[in-house]
Formats: sequence, C-alpha cells, structure tokens
Amino acid sequence: MNKNIYLVCFLIAMMMGLQGYSQKYKTIEDTVKLNKEHVKLSNDIVELDAKLTIAKNNLPRYKSKATTAGADAEHAADKSSNQASKATNGDIDDAKKAKRRARKAYNEAKDSKVANNNVSDQEDKITKLSLQIIKKQQRLQELDAMRLAINDKFKLNTPTAAQY
Repeated sequence: MNKNIYLVCFLIAMMMGLQGYSQKYKTIEDTVKLNKEHVKLSNDIVELDAKLTIAKNNLPRYKSKATTAGADAEHAADKSSNQASKATNGDIDDAKKAKRRARKAYNEAKDSKVANNNVSDQEDKITKLSLQIIKKQQRLQELDAMRLAINDKFKLNTPTAAQY
C-alpha cells in the first residue's frame, strides 16, 4: 500500500514536470531554429492548400464522369438484356450478338466501378490534405506560443523613445 502511494506521487510529479519539457525551443538561441521551422511549416501549409484546391476543383469532374459511366452501364445492361431475350428464341447470330452485348455491358459496368472508385479516392485525398493542413496549423500555433514564451522570459530591456 505504501509503495502504491509513492508510485502515484511519483507519477503525478512526472506529469507536472513533463509540461515544462514539452516546449522544444526555450532560449533566445533557439529562436533561429524556431523561425526556420515556422517558415518551413508555413510553406508546407501553402503547398498543401494549393493541392487541396486542385483536388476540390477536380472532384466535380470525377463525379460527372462517374454519373456518365453509370448511365452508360445501365444503358448497355438494358441492351444486353433485350438482346438476350431475343437470343432465347433466335438463332446463333442472335446468341453471338447477345454475347457481344453482354461483354460490352460488363466492360461498361467495370468502367462505372472504376469511375466511382476515382470519386472516393479523390474525396479521401481531400480529407487527408485537410487533416494535414489542420495538423500543421496546430504546430504553427504551438510555435507561436513558444515564441511568445521565449519573448516573455527573455525580455530585452531596450530603451524606448520615451526614455531618451
């Protein structure tokens, strides 16, 4: 029982101590590294934002292709079904035509599936890019907080114009 109390106290002390160590940049000398990371993150956000805009602009095109492919697949399936019903009472030429139409309907259905997969891939890409932007923006906010902490901690006593 006594060991558990010491363990709990130790863990609480460690948790409180971790907050002080969570800040990566702590001194004035670290501001150069902080600024470099800040610029890099800003550039990454701009690049990701451009990719996100392109992906959002391409999404309607993918959706229209998927809609067209779905309509083509339905049309081909109807023709195939009609030809198959003719072939049941027809001759060998009707059976060959039915087979060709069935193959065409199958290919159109595959094209429709690919188009729908492209739409979902594009939507996933948009989601992924949005999440990356959010994470990088959060890191930028952390860096800004670190910069403020450094500035508050190491305030330079520079004379102002009123002191002259």
